[in-house]
Amino acid sequence: MFTLSFPPEGQLLSTNENRRYLASPAGLHEAQVSGAVLEGRVLLCDNEHNLHVDLGCMKGVIPRLEGALGIAEGEVRDIALISRVNKPVMVRVTGFDANEQGETYALLSRVSVQRDCVAKYIGELRPGDIIDARVSHMEAFGVFADVGAGVSALLPIDAISVSRIPHPNARFSAGQLIRAVVKGRDDQGRLLLSHKELLGTWEQNASLYSVGETVPGIVRSVEKYGVFVELAPNLAGLAEYSEEVQDGDHACVYIKSILPERMKIKLIVVDSFAASYPPQPLRYFLEGSHIDHWVYSPPGSERVTETLFE
Repeated sequence: MFTLSFPPEGQLLSTNENRRYLASPAGLHEAQVSGAVLEGRVLLCDNEHNLHVDLGCMKGVIPRLEGALGIAEGEVRDIALISRVNKPVMVRVTGFDANEQGETYALLSRVSVQRDCVAKYIGELRPGDIIDARVSHMEAFGVFADVGAGVSALLPIDAISVSRIPHPNARFSAGQLIRAVVKGRDDQGRLLLSHKELLGTWEQNASLYSVGETVPGIVRSVEKYGVFVELAPNLAGLAEYSEEVQDGDHACVYIKSILPERMKIKLIVVDSFAASYPPQPLRYFLEGSHIDHWVYSPPGSERVTETLFE
């Protein structure tokens, strides 16, 4: 799936090339000379916030200022280093040294890889480009995703899906590999992402359902005028109001009617209940590498919902 030189961290660890470099000191010396990008797992963040990395045949150390872009400038906090413990990092070998016990270790730079990633990949991305990303962590307002070599981008919660969710963890899990669309950049130049355009149009999603079926759903909103039930991340229907139904309930719903011209699906809630089922695997309807214009609404709909990537 990942063919780029700078995939999200975690993709190089088990490759044959990475294993070959990490198998011997000679391999690490070769990697230093060639400038190869390696990946190892962080074992420790010491009290000076240097990262200690497992390189197989020996240990490696990433000095604090080489641990992440923005650390040296004070733009990124040390939590960005601490949180890498027990996770893979992409690095280059910059040299070798020995500790007080005479044990040789490799000096590493993660910043070197991230700078190249920004210059040769991320800096070239344009609105509408479809890229791979890995969910790093989630906040109520959105998802921070690794879009290459540990460089972070923001996916706001309202861009995750058409169906509204209370928190990104209703759709994703930490470490999950996803696809996303470049929407633009913030004031600091960080990528802003969108995701809902890849989850299909109203028509594509509605075509998976038929009138008369009883299907599963998740209650996303209970209003006085009705209950919104998510059938798929980009498709919700409306059922009559019920005091017994709660936000977040799982439900089985009967499909009463499908109305493309009004972009509506009328439902009847047969049953609703609390459950902690994990998020369903995502289905991506768009497989290309770029999109300029996306129209969610079906042809002839009274309301047009669309995204322009400019």
